[in-house]
Amino acid sequence: MIEITLPDGSKKPFDHPVTVQDVAASIGAGLAKATLAGKVDGQLVDAGFSIDHDASLQIVTDKSPEALEILRHSTAHLMGQAVQRLFPGAQVTIGPVIDNGFFYDFAYERPFTPEDLPKIEAEMHKIVAEQLPVTRTVKSRDEAVAFFRGLGEEYKAEIIEGIPANEDLSLYSQGEFTDLCRGPHVPNTGKLRSFKLMKVAGAYWRGDSNNAMLTRIYGTAWLNDKDLKAYLFQLEEAEKRDHRKIGKQLDLFHQQEESPGMVFWHPNGWAIWQQVEQYMRGVYRKSGYQEVRCPQVLDVSLWKKSGHWDNYKENMFFTESEKHTFALKPMNCPGHVQVFNTTLHSYRELPIRYGEFGGCHRNEPSGALHGIMRVRAFTQDDGHIFCTPEQIEPEVTAFHAQAMQVYADFGFEHIDVALALRPEKRIGDDDVWDRAEAALRSALSAAGVKWTELPGEGAFYGPKIEYHMKDSIGRDWQVGTMQVDFMMPERLGAEYVDEHSQKRHPVMLHRAIVGSMERFIGILIEHHAGLLPAWLAPVQAVAFSITDAQADYAAQVTQTLVDKGFRVQSDLRNEKVGYKIREHTMQKVPYLLVVGDREKETGTVSVRTRSGEDLGSMPLADFIERLETETRR
Repeated sequence: MIEITLPDGSKKPFDHPVTVQDVAASIGAGLAKATLAGKVDGQLVDAGFSIDHDASLQIVTDKSPEALEILRHSTAHLMGQAVQRLFPGAQVTIGPVIDNGFFYDFAYERPFTPEDLPKIEAEMHKIVAEQLPVTRTVKSRDEAVAFFRGLGEEYKAEIIEGIPANEDLSLYSQGEFTDLCRGPHVPNTGKLRSFKLMKVAGAYWRGDSNNAMLTRIYGTAWLNDKDLKAYLFQLEEAEKRDHRKIGKQLDLFHQQEESPGMVFWHPNGWAIWQQVEQYMRGVYRKSGYQEVRCPQVLDVSLWKKSGHWDNYKENMFFTESEKHTFALKPMNCPGHVQVFNTTLHSYRELPIRYGEFGGCHRNEPSGALHGIMRVRAFTQDDGHIFCTPEQIEPEVTAFHAQAMQVYADFGFEHIDVALALRPEKRIGDDDVWDRAEAALRSALSAAGVKWTELPGEGAFYGPKIEYHMKDSIGRDWQVGTMQVDFMMPERLGAEYVDEHSQKRHPVMLHRAIVGSMERFIGILIEHHAGLLPAWLAPVQAVAFSITDAQADYAAQVTQTLVDKGFRVQSDLRNEKVGYKIREHTMQKVPYLLVVGDREKETGTVSVRTRSGEDLGSMPLADFIERLETETRR
């Protein structure tokens, strides 16, 4: 007798081994039809997996969190089969699931092109209609090598030869197509309906430029057509909102080969930067931070003490002078410890909060660089709090409230919180990490925050709270962090005198709200599609005359607004009003102030918004009041 325990605690007895599919069918025909796979004693398995012992079982359907990865993995095989049907002799190499989809690398007599994708996709739909059963078999390594060599799959055979000889391998087959795979997969190809092939790219075999160039085909797959359409719409919107395109259109910044991964800020872009920085500087002041400034270049001896040399040096830039090796700082924390160390502090002074708009350099791979979102030189709204263990909870709670207000002010309404836990490469023993992780959990609980946990994602010196913003088209961006660090203050000799006149090492909290200023501005540009709110817009209003007769008044309006602290320009060109309106609307200026003879005579301005709304004529003082209200932070 075999007893299967279901998630609700109920038990189903069977007098013989049963598959996951059998159990689903015994519960109901609807569940049997919806079954994609199963979890037996917590292990993901195929729907055809045979259970021969007492076990717990969860049926995986399209409502399960594991469903999407299974569908995408199976759709990759579907694509491989379609390619080999259409292009006999094509070899399938490696094909993993990736964010939002999958890819496969193919070896063929010619590279595949974008024109091939519709044909491959159509063949995939034909295979779906065939509802081919997907079956799993197990072979020894040598049997698998011989099997794939017999199919002419030399790349696959090479992969398998690198696997230890004593390991058994699982192979999945659907119709004439077979591939090496750990699984699980859907029961049949009919389960795969909502997918699209996206693009082709070149890829070296095993990522080595000395090897053959293969063709990589990317695809996306979703649970249903609604989700697929939403994703494709998001991609279309993302293309329109690309900060690099908008940056060029609005003359915000540029980048060039002579300084890869670094940004040349133009006046308009620097105006946005200054608004973000000055806003965050106000947050510093309100929250009791003292602003500091530390050197960009520090001797490597300091980075060895801090732990960066052993755990982060591959991401650092180095230089030499007078037989000394120096590093450009990738982080601001060691510098802030040096400021703290200049004075022996009493426990009565804690917490001490330092803030810095600190420039950092990190040696990111060239292939990872992406506009101003991923750069090698960036500035953080960085801060470090030196405190006692008892002060961790109130400091984290206060930081959380502060961060949520900042995100709301910048127009982000949906924020998720995650707790990134100890990575494999780290400093400190497990007891220290236990304390640090427990402290953050306690603080999040005290703040009434719900969070998810990310094993292995913490910094090498401590766990961290991460803030993930959802933008206006549904994309997630990880921005702010709060990290608890028991290790660096000790390694760098930071001390304070406690209430018993004993020297203690403070706890160091690393915090940032917007993170990289460059990246955050890129996110802002894409979130708002360049239509930045008036308080952030590089030019808040343009005043322009209808004819030369109003030029002096338009210039006077502009100067009055500039004197009030607003970012306003004049357009006195001898052009038609409609042309000026179109041009400045394209530049996404929030307010367009048209002045003609009537406005000049009455001391008013005719106000239009960039959305085309005509607010009519109003006294200049009323417009000033409106703009002051809208830009107040």
